[in-house]
Amino acid sequence: MARPVEIRRAGAAEAPIVARLLHDFNAEFGEQTPTVEVLTELTRPLLEGGEILVFLAGEADGISLWRLRPSPWTGRPEAYLQELYVVPERRGEGRGRALLEATMAAAREAGATGIDLNTGETDAAARALYESAGFTNLEGPGGPRMLFYEREL
Repeated sequence: MARPVEIRRAGAAEAPIVARLLHDFNAEFGEQTPTVEVLTELTRPLLEGGEILVFLAGEADGISLWRLRPSPWTGRPEAYLQELYVVPERRGEGRGRALLEATMAAAREAGATGIDLNTGETDAAARALYESAGFTNLEGPGGPRMLFYEREL
């Protein structure tokens, strides 16, 4: 029987670890990324102020970065899972699921009414994880496809 995955909340002192995981995530998927040093300086104050919430798995070999935002529809927060990443050599051991479950539990405890995320259409493993955890793709059968837009300001 596999040992349970240890999940812990990252504090500001762990900004270098958070930065390394975020850097490696972007690098793995061919995205531009600041250096680990720059990411450390960017994430430290966000962790200190609670503007981002981060869980680390195991020996810092997985990360969940999420945040809460107010909802004008319910008066309660909504959660947004911005990043979920497990280093390649530790995939398939339950770290992603443990991080996702910890994130959902913490969001629920904070009063969030829901949690949303986005993932690549071709990332079958991520889609399978999210769907097995009860997430629904907003593109219904024969329904309108929901699109995600962004732009630099």
